[in-house]
Amino acid sequence: MTIGEFARASRLSAKALRRYDELGLLPPARVDAYTGYRYYAGAQVERARLVAWLRRIGMPLAGVRDVCALHGTDPGAAARAVRAHWARVEAETAERRDLAASLLDRLGGTTGVTTTVRPHALLAAALSERGRVRETQQDRAHAGPRLLAVADGYGPAGDLAATAALAAVSGLLAPGGRAGDLLNALEDAVRRADAEVGAAAPGSGTTLTAGVWTGSRLALAHVGDGRAYLLRDGALVRLTRDHTAVQARVDAGELAPAEAAAHPDRALLLRALDGGARARSEPARGAARTTRPASWRTSCPRARPVRRPCGGRSAGPTSGCRRGR
Repeated sequence: MTIGEFARASRLSAKALRRYDELGLLPPARVDAYTGYRYYAGAQVERARLVAWLRRIGMPLAGVRDVCALHGTDPGAAARAVRAHWARVEAETAERRDLAASLLDRLGGTTGVTTTVRPHALLAAALSERGRVRETQQDRAHAGPRLLAVADGYGPAGDLAATAALAAVSGLLAPGGRAGDLLNALEDAVRRADAEVGAAAPGSGTTLTAGVWTGSRLALAHVGDGRAYLLRDGALVRLTRDHTAVQARVDAGELAPAEAAAHPDRALLLRALDGGARARSEPARGAARTTRPASWRTSCPRARPVRRPCGGRSAGPTSGCRRGR
């Protein structure tokens, strides 16, 4: 089948087929050595349609590759991977719904939906371990009735950076009312934390993952490669995305997750709190409405000594803050 015929059969564009060939996701059966034309076998249509369906539900290319690899050998594992992806999509959709309701309220409209939420209590605890490599403990954590936060410092004064970041957000009180107000308050606190880190620990920096609990909503802010998880009904779902060079390549389909776990640049941060002029903070997932009990967990990776602190700047795609695990 020519690429045009295969595109019609699989409902993938010729451009998408060329891209998937480059990524090794859907290579053609034969490539003409003289013309470079791609030719596909009829047996590849099923895999191509699977790729198309997975992309239509918004699955990243790295996830598509994993599901396709599992489809032929372990269909149950492939189904679990799709189920986990869709759980994340539904969580994000619920959060955007809350934000839309907040906007309608702010603009004087009405959501047309009445929701009754029973507040839940937050039981929190924090544990930190220095490990066997570092001479000083550079992790800091806060576990309270309204705020969960973890910071992983790096650089010669990483402990001071992490302490300053948590001090800046620990006084945050969860505002009532709109979900948007909650996000704005948390984002302002993260910006203050960035400035405090720059003042307290020049030449060093820290990651920060923080969640503010209102009794019915949890708002998350995330910078770096700390992580927040949701444990519900026996399933553990990661709510944050690592701001690392390796994760960016995984998202682009250039690296498999298994390769990323052992990649030498897995600790190269693209975002961090360091007080730099280009430092960026990002609300991780907006305000999440919780209507039934769940367990929230934050963590930071175990670190090696810093190989190259990022100083007073935030990293772009070709440069970054290198912090080990």
